[in-house]
Amino acid sequence: MTDVFEIPVLETDRLILRAFREETDFEAYAEFYESDVTRYYGGPLTRQQSWRTIAAMMGHWVLRGYGPWAVEEKATGEFCGIVGLYNPEGWPEREITWAIIEAKQRRGFAREAAERAKAYAVDQLHWTTIASCIATGNSGSIKLAEKMGAKLHDRLHHERHGEMLIYRHVISDSSIA
Repeated sequence: MTDVFEIPVLETDRLILRAFREETDFEAYAEFYESDVTRYYGGPLTRQQSWRTIAAMMGHWVLRGYGPWAVEEKATGEFCGIVGLYNPEGWPEREITWAIIEAKQRRGFAREAAERAKAYAVDQLHWTTIASCIATGNSGSIKLAEKMGAKLHDRLHHERHGEMLIYRHVISDSSIA
């Protein structure tokens, strides 16, 4: 008998954070990850690599008890990207991560979903420290981390992702939405 792990569904005013669905999410995810803009998020990737990455994110939930969610726009039902909690083997520490597809960027979706993921980490998982590991050239993610109140804490060189900045998120009652 196989254990089944249920990924929690979270909502915000405009978004649903849920498990990935191959039939509705994969094409947009694969197309996004084929582009050069994903160089800050571990891309570009082939379709096969994109599929494996989604499978690894879903496996992250089973192995760690938390992970990245697929982000769906409530108004359209469309896939927007990924946001969630991440800490695979060899990663510097637990983090909030985000990657919103180009067609859905600049609408505040990343911040809305990341704030909800942060609240889940604090309220449900009782995390007392959370980081975001950001590639040095990723100005959009740096701005988002700073808008969320995170402060530059450290730098590191990751063997695959290169130079990264570690932003530390503030955990307090007022930071939880």
